[in-house]
This record gives sequence, structure tokens and C-alpha cells, in this order.
Amino acid sequence: MRQAMIVWGGWDGHQPEQCAAIVRDMLEAEGFAVRVETTTAAFADPAVRDLSLVVPIYTMSKIEKEEALSLSAAVRDGVGLAGFHGGMCDAFRDNVDYQFMTGGQWVAHPGNVIDYHVDVSKPDDPVMSGIGRFAYRSEQYYMHVDPSNEVLATTTFSGEHAAWIEGVVMPVVWKRRHGNGRVFYSSLGHQAKEFDVPEMRTIVRRGMVWAARAA
Repeated sequence: MRQAMIVWGGWDGHQPEQCAAIVRDMLEAEGFAVRVETTTAAFADPAVRDLSLVVPIYTMSKIEKEEALSLSAAVRDGVGLAGFHGGMCDAFRDNVDYQFMTGGQWVAHPGNVIDYHVDVSKPDDPVMSGIGRFAYRSEQYYMHVDPSNEVLATTTFSGEHAAWIEGVVMPVVWKRRHGNGRVFYSSLGHQAKEFDVPEMRTIVRRGMVWAARAA
């Protein structure tokens, strides 16, 4: 049985505990044994290297350098990493080792919670299969992103809330490699209720399964 670890905490506005419970149920339904932790110290546990998947749900906050390096080393050795929204890519803002691994960092969400669209870039990818362009209401993440990411979906900024970014096409969903490990990210998922959106839930579920190391 594949082993997964969820580590939740940080800013409570993203409802990390509620989201962790949803993700745990999703992974268990996919046949994973799931360990749930609530401190970044879990990333430094040597047992992390034996996992198939790590899911951080830990907005902002701090991570100790040795914790970040331990997680990065585990992923380079083949452990999968998957996450969503600020729980993965607005975490540990002062740690570049972590950001190098995840492939992106949140910097703004003009207008806060707004209506926008998600456009599928790679409809033939298994994560996006059967999913077309869809409307979404959430924070529209403006991010600094790694050019090596394999982008699966994007969003386009209208400029209504920040005129100077009108027309900017921003990655929403991506895959990448970090050493031998697979990394998956979706910027959707501001709060737990967004898992009620079928497209969002499907993308996260498939992305986690894709990222996980085989048993």
C-alpha cells in the first residue's frame, strides 16, 4: 500500500484542517495509507524518504532550513509532492529551497474573491482529460512561476482590478520534476467549499495520484 503524509497548519483563513480532512478521504479512497501531521518538523522525519506522497497544506508560516532541505532531498529521491492554492505555493515565503522545488510562489490576487475562467492547456493530459474551460469563483492567483513547469491549465487576467496586468496569461495547474520526484500544483482551492466544484476536485485528486511514487 502506498503511504502518503499530509502536513497542515499555517494561516487559518485557508481552512487547512478542513482541507486536510477532505484530502485524506480522497487519498484513502485511492488506496493510500495516510499519515496526518500538524507541524513542519514532520518534513525532517527520516521516514519521509519512504513515502509515496507528501501533501503540504501550510499557508505562510516558517519552515526551518533543515526541514526544507529534508523534504527537498526526499522529493529528489522520488517522493511525490502535490498541493493546491496557498497551502503549497504561498508557504514558507522566505525559503528559496522550498520554492525551487514547488515551481511557483503566490504574489497577488487582485480583486480578492472574483469570478474568472480556467482554460485547459493540455486536454490530452490524464490530469485534465474530459475537462474543458470552466468558470470559477475564488482568488485568481497571480504567481511567480518556474519556466520549466509543464503547464496544464491557465487563467487570463482581465485588468479590472489591476489595469497593468490586463491580458496576462497565468498558469493555474502544472506538473514538474524535482530530481526523481514528481511535483503537482493547482492554484485553485481557497477554502474547503471549493472541493464541491467537480473540476477542481478532479484536478487535485488526479494530480496527487500522478505525483505519487509507485509502491
